[in-house]
Amino acid sequence: MTRAVLYRDRSGKLTGFSVRGHAGYAEEGSDIVCAGISVLTTTCVNALESVAGVKVHLRGGEDGFLEAMLPQNLDDMQMHDAQVLLSALHQGLSDLADGYPKYIQLSVRRG
Repeated sequence: MTRAVLYRDRSGKLTGFSVRGHAGYAEEGSDIVCAGISVLTTTCVNALESVAGVKVHLRGGEDGFLEAMLPQNLDDMQMHDAQVLLSALHQGLSDLADGYPKYIQLSVRRG
């Protein structure tokens, strides 16, 4: 199962996300749930950088781990754009979790 977490600050703004684990829907290379998660998260990171002009703090590793966090020094326009993109990621991951609840778990954490 893939565990996806979106992070919010105390004011409710999305500040980043992490994903960990393989969905296990199908064998590697044929897993549509993993593919969907990968497309959503990669597109979000790429769009944060190329559309919003935000250089995210990235960490990655084994077991499908990816973490992307916003930097602290965003101007108002960058923060607005980042919120739109992270909200779109939230929607996409939520739709996947609703459709494939045995394979992806989504949570939102504050702090």
